[in-house]
Amino acid sequence: MMVLVQSGNKGIGESVWLGFFLYNVLERFIPLCKQKQDDVVVEKYEKVMDMLKQAVNTNAWDGRWYKRAYTDDGKVIGSMQNEEARIDSIAQSWSVISGAGEEDKQKIAMEEVENQLIDEENSVIKLLDPPFEKGDINPGYIKSYLPGVRENGGQYTHAALWAVWAITLLSQGDKATKYYKYLTPIEHSRTREIANKYKVEPYAIVADMYGNASLIGRGGWTWYTGSSSWYFKIGIEEILGLKIQNGILSINPCIDSTWKEYTIKYKFKNSIYNIKVKNPNNKQTGVISFKLNGQEIESKQIKLIDDGRINEIDVVM
Repeated sequence: MMVLVQSGNKGIGESVWLGFFLYNVLERFIPLCKQKQDDVVVEKYEKVMDMLKQAVNTNAWDGRWYKRAYTDDGKVIGSMQNEEARIDSIAQSWSVISGAGEEDKQKIAMEEVENQLIDEENSVIKLLDPPFEKGDINPGYIKSYLPGVRENGGQYTHAALWAVWAITLLSQGDKATKYYKYLTPIEHSRTREIANKYKVEPYAIVADMYGNASLIGRGGWTWYTGSSSWYFKIGIEEILGLKIQNGILSINPCIDSTWKEYTIKYKFKNSIYNIKVKNPNNKQTGVISFKLNGQEIESKQIKLIDDGRINEIDVVM
């Protein structure tokens, strides 16, 4: 098997998730190489992408989900044959985010994330399950955590948000908004009973939540800027659909089908863009009309202009 990405302190093991991540990095880097007209490098990296895609979809596919990694001594992490860490969310999410996972495998893998890693009763999205405890696999420092704490079978909020991101890319707005809500602090402070279980601030994103039976639902490390920035990014760009790239504004929502409308006020230097999105047909995704100041825009995107005006954007799904 070709090396996906080296893992382990001996450099022999392989990380499936990092294979997906490298694929994504190369996909974004190759256009820069094309701008530089470096055809040799472009050809080299395109071949690497092809090999990565083939490897993850053959050697790393475990029948219902993607394996997570191979250790230096050849043990598999994230296989249904394992007693511990049978499934890991990151490999599944990044199979979708990177686009390297085959379409049918992406959908099956994310279904298993829902079935095995999302605890709807306690609004917790676990990183992996079951936790590492007594098995013979040594994944590193995370095994030093108690089972169900932080990366060892608890919710690691970065990964939970990547799962939501992957779900939006599958155009499943009802699910995406539902699970996104699980990650807001106030969701874990709605009643005195829940707040007493959560035990941390109801107004600051946590890096992790406990996922084991005795402490499930307890918040961990709070005021975590990495998780909060991902929370903001996923909410604005992937759910509400507001994206700004190279000075171009577009709106591509992935929302709850019961949402009838929402508004966004976006300030670009001295200009204001008042955006209203209407959803009369109870859709989860898809834009059928995009108007700027009453004029239909066929491309459904506009170049931002610093002209000091107040502009009205009307979007219909």
